[in-house]
Amino acid sequence: MAVLGSTALVSFAYPLIRFLAPSGAGEKTQKMTIRKDEIPPGDAKDIIVNNTPAIVINRPGKGFIVLSRVCTHLGCLVEYNRTKSDLICPCHAGIYDLEGNVVSGPPPKPLQRFSVQVEGENIVIG
Repeated sequence: MAVLGSTALVSFAYPLIRFLAPSGAGEKTQKMTIRKDEIPPGDAKDIIVNNTPAIVINRPGKGFIVLSRVCTHLGCLVEYNRTKSDLICPCHAGIYDLEGNVVSGPPPKPLQRFSVQVEGENIVIG
């Protein structure tokens, strides 16, 4: 129950903080590296890319993709649903596929995608 409450709090607090915080327009894009073996096929890992919550998903047969977790509807944080292979927004039940495209609900556009390169045993993001 506490985990559910924490997830809900973060999902609602993040958009508020981003709204109140000054824009990072002058920020320089940084690259980050994680090991491929940290994310088995069908699994995902939450990360932060340039101050944006993101998720790295290892799509079976398709490879890695990095998507923003910030819903394009109201900015709540989407969650990965391994069972259904999609991403769902807990605020208004918006659903995205594993490409970041809107499947249903109120989101007006797809999730932001980050560039990703697989170099040997590493995933380079950004």
